Amino acid sequence: MEINGVEIKDTYAEGFGIKVTRILVTAATEELAKIAATEATGYGTSVIGCPAEAGIDCFVPAENTPDGRPGYVIMICQGGKKALDHELMERIGMCILTAPTAAAFNCLESEDVLKTGNKLKFFGDGYETELEIDGRKIHSIPIMSGDFLVESAFGYKDGVAGGNFFILAKDQMTGVEAAQAAVAAISEVEGVITPFPGGMVASGSKVGSNKYSKFLNASTNEKMCVTLKDKVDSDIRDDADGVFEIVIDGVDEESVKAAMKAGIEAACAVDGVLEISAGNFDGKLGSAIMHLHELF
Repeated sequence: MEINGVEIKDTYAEGFGIKVTRILVTAATEELAKIAATEATGYGTSVIGCPAEAGIDCFVPAENTPDGRPGYVIMICQGGKKALDHELMERIGMCILTAPTAAAFNCLESEDVLKTGNKLKFFGDGYETELEIDGRKIHSIPIMSGDFLVESAFGYKDGVAGGNFFILAKDQMTGVEAAQAAVAAISEVEGVITPFPGGMVASGSKVGSNKYSKFLNASTNEKMCVTLKDKVDSDIRDDADGVFEIVIDGVDEESVKAAMKAGIEAACAVDGVLEISAGNFDGKLGSAIMHLHELF
């Protein structure tokens, strides 16, 4: 199978289950909202080492937010309810409450909720108040610059993490260009994030370790390292010297598949992209199997 002359390998991405929440971060200006959203999603590339996987989902114009101010939807992902609850307290309390003019609202309707705002209100030290905005229960916490508004509860659900594809290009900078095009296209798909730096993964990994299995649960994917092509049983074609991975987390498998499709199509439009592949671990990682050919 080919798209614009780019070979699409007959393989699949292997995703895994994760708990997902979506938070709408608003502020007085779009710039201030993005600052708060960016801070709240920091250190969130992979649960291999980070306390959560996190990223910015989409921009929301002022006319579509509860408080009539511009905002960004962010996603926070963790393996279990308790860990996700901890991450919301840390990230809303330390990164959004402290951000100039910011507020935090629930953006995922679910019967399962985390009562983050209800716990965070105690920061007000008895001066906090309760109000209703757009039918939502809101806690108003006095802070130096004015009151911080936070919704009482945030919904969460079972989502999918680890959707992915590899871009194999003629050289490194062509690979960067293609990866950036893919991330830009994926940003138009609601309900997904690309949590790695700039949405691009430079250091793809594998489950476990060939040499240091006693203390590593993940290590370099030597079969996809361009500098190891002549030293290992490589999966990289001879004419490819730029390889990047795009990893996608989403609220459900269908959203991740839609993002993979959009990203692959955008990458294949870049001259010098040679092949699209994907990462899987023979079922050792998760049960979400997303075949590249079936996306199209």
